[in-house]
Amino acid sequence: MRVLAFLCVFISSFCFAQAETPQSQIEVVSPQIEKLNTLDNEISKLATEASTMTGSARDVVSLQLLNKNNDLRDVIESLISNRTEETQPLLLKHVHQQVTFIADASAFFLKKIEEGEITLDKTSSEEKLIAQKKLDEARRFSTRLLGEQWVNYQWLKLLGEESPEKVQALIDDIDHRLEFMSASLTFDSQQEEVLAKQLKSASEGEKSSVQLLHLLAQRKVASDTDSLQFLVQLADKMKLDTAKYKQQLFESTGNLTNDLLNAKVIMSIIATWTSGITLWIYQNAPQILFKILIFVAIIFVFRLLKKLTRKMVKRAVSSPNLKLSQLMQEFFISMSGKGVFFIGLLIALSQVGLNLAPILTGFGVAGVIIGFALQDTLSNFASGMMLLIYRPFDVGDFVEAGSVSGKVSHMSLVNTTIKTFDNQIIIVPNSKIWGDIIKNVTHERVRRVDMVFGIGYSDDVELAEKVLNDIIDDHPMVLRQPEKTIKLHTLNTSSVDFIVRPWVKTEDYWDVYWDVTREVKMRFDREGLSIPFPQQDVHLHMVDKKT
Repeated sequence: MRVLAFLCVFISSFCFAQAETPQSQIEVVSPQIEKLNTLDNEISKLATEASTMTGSARDVVSLQLLNKNNDLRDVIESLISNRTEETQPLLLKHVHQQVTFIADASAFFLKKIEEGEITLDKTSSEEKLIAQKKLDEARRFSTRLLGEQWVNYQWLKLLGEESPEKVQALIDDIDHRLEFMSASLTFDSQQEEVLAKQLKSASEGEKSSVQLLHLLAQRKVASDTDSLQFLVQLADKMKLDTAKYKQQLFESTGNLTNDLLNAKVIMSIIATWTSGITLWIYQNAPQILFKILIFVAIIFVFRLLKKLTRKMVKRAVSSPNLKLSQLMQEFFISMSGKGVFFIGLLIALSQVGLNLAPILTGFGVAGVIIGFALQDTLSNFASGMMLLIYRPFDVGDFVEAGSVSGKVSHMSLVNTTIKTFDNQIIIVPNSKIWGDIIKNVTHERVRRVDMVFGIGYSDDVELAEKVLNDIIDDHPMVLRQPEKTIKLHTLNTSSVDFIVRPWVKTEDYWDVYWDVTREVKMRFDREGLSIPFPQQDVHLHMVDKKT
């Protein structure tokens, strides 16, 4: 708002006197002329008031003066659009007053900008932001005044009074300011980037001062961008070549505007990008190729080391002295190979020039995120580790686990593959196996076959016992140790039951079970021993109707 007060000096010096217009002219454009005269009088009064005021009150009146002058320019523009021979002298007078006013105001602001730049260089760090704000405000007014002056010259052209020398001088001034503002934006952008990098690496004691300088640089870039955008729009009206400035604005702000539809601007952007890429490749290609070769060579060497390590670990864990489970063996083999390759990858990345600290930190953060996202999978993994440590079963065992019965065909840290007795493949998550009862049928080398055979109550118990002993003793797969068990066990409702419990090798279990069952039936039939089955006797009592 302080800059508004500067304009009071000029507006008060150019209070436009009411023109004496012939009655015929007033009749033609009476409303517009009256409005023009009214605005002249109001501007004169406000200028007088502003000259006697100070502080914020003067700022308010100065803002009113600017608004009134803008209204006055709108009326002048309207009158020029509907001009007549009678109104032309009056309009020329007002336009010349506007030209003179803006020329003097521009010179005044240029002086203020020069003084502001000197003040900004000398002021302390704490007051630089305030000084920069004043300087930006003066630059903004100075730039806008150039646009107003261009409009004034267009009005004079419409009124038949051209000033080619002044117009060319204004065009040259705009062209010069474009170049200066472009260079200023480039310099301030570079300064802002340097300060941004310094801010990241600054210590706690330096951060406050660097932050202040960085904020100041950001404001300079914003001010330069705003001024350059306005100058580009004004230069387009003057038919100046602004392609490179539009390209610079796009690179600086990233904003997509209609200016990018200009073929010249697009070609300029593409040419700049192509030139930058070509230069970058020319400067960095040998170094990048060398780093790529180093990276590939390290990865290749560690892939060979990975295979060699896996073979060595496989040979070590396969030793019968260690008695490791299949899952444990596969775990050590897999982790050894992956560990060697991971170390090689880190070495290769460090040779390329990457900082490993952020990468490892990123792995940690990613691990936490993935852990929350894959809770069920991690639960299976944890259960797999428990199966790995406690080894309740191994590949090739017949188990009942996770409500599934069959032979374990494959194990991993996440799931277990079981092949059922009817040759179905079932994949069971390890968490379901570890959280349920696990029954390993083939874990022990020797098993007991439990069988029950019944005879009738009228049959010879001793004969039956002798037959059962003979059958078990004669079977070649029945072990002599531990001793078999054949006892009369239960006097059941329909039969006298014997328990027959021979010991066999685990792999012979079902063969013995089926052979003994078949032989018992055949021998009992030959010896005249009956095998009773459940039966129910129904007795019918007839009642004589006569009684």
